[in-house]
Order: sequence, then C-alpha cells, then structure tokens
Amino acid sequence: MSVTDDFKNALSSVVSGAGDVASTVQNVARENVVKLISGAGDVASTGLQTIDQVVGEGLETISGTGASLTDGVTGLVRGVVDGAKDTGVNATEAAGEAASQAVKTTSKVGGDIGGVAISSVEGAIQAAGDIGADSGELAKSAVMGILKAADEIGSEAGSLVRKALLNAAALPHDIIDALLSGKTD
Repeated sequence: MSVTDDFKNALSSVVSGAGDVASTVQNVARENVVKLISGAGDVASTGLQTIDQVVGEGLETISGTGASLTDGVTGLVRGVVDGAKDTGVNATEAAGEAASQAVKTTSKVGGDIGGVAISSVEGAIQAAGDIGADSGELAKSAVMGILKAADEIGSEAGSLVRKALLNAAALPHDIIDALLSGKTD
C-alpha cells in the first residue's frame, strides 16, 4: 500500500498555490488517511503505517515544492490525527507516530528539524482541539515520538530538538520539561 499519486499531486498543486499551507495540507492529509485506512481492512496494523506514509511522503512533496516544512507539518500532523480518530486509530498513538515520522523525513530532506519538532507538537495540540481529545496527552505523545526519532538520527539531532522544544514559547512547558528531565507522572 502506498500513498497515491493523487495525494502527491493534490498536495503539490495546493501547496504551490495555497495561501494557507497548513489548513490546505491538513484537509488533504485527513482525507487521504481516511481513504487509505478505510480501504485497508485491518485498521490496527495499517493505521500507524498509513500515518507514516502520509506524513513522510507529504513532507517530501512539500519539500519538493519549496513551501515551508514547518507550516506543512502542522497541517499534516493535525490532518493525520483527525483522520486517524475518524477511522478508529488511537489519536494519541497517531500524534506520536506522525511527529516521529516528521522528524525522520525532515532529517532526510535536509530541513529544520528543530522547527519541524515544534510545529509537530503544535499540530498535535491543534488536532486535540479539533477532535475533543486531551491536548496534554497528544502533546506528550508527539514530544516522545520526536525525541525517539531524533535520538535514532543521532546525538546532534537529539540535542537540537530538545533545545528547540525547550525554547518554544508556544508549547506547554510543564509537559516538555517533565519529559526532557525524565520526571513524568
């Protein structure tokens, strides 16, 4: 199963001509997650794989258009979490998976992983508002996914995202500080 050419084409055309990249990407990502998971049969095993594919291929497509990855990732994370909830995939797991994949793909395409890490958490928090979920839980899952992915990439990436997350004024610092210091409840 692969994200369709239709998805990539829709993303390319909307991103190239879109004023509001984040909300446009959010809608395209949500529709595609729903379409791909609904056609899959086994939601549990295909759900997170689909999220990986939509986020990974979505960011590669956005990168290819020259649009901002940080704007794009907010919409991607928000859209895939929303789509995941609609298809019965755990939204908290979806947020972590999406954020993790965003960092991995950004590293691969040579983007700003610190900025993408922050935007991924913001996307997860906005998604929580969209679907009526606990924003703290989704933010925590996103941060844990980001840290895991960054540490897999290497120690430089790990320290870069930690610093970015700690310095991001818009993020919930009680959650970030607890996760980074290892003092989770």
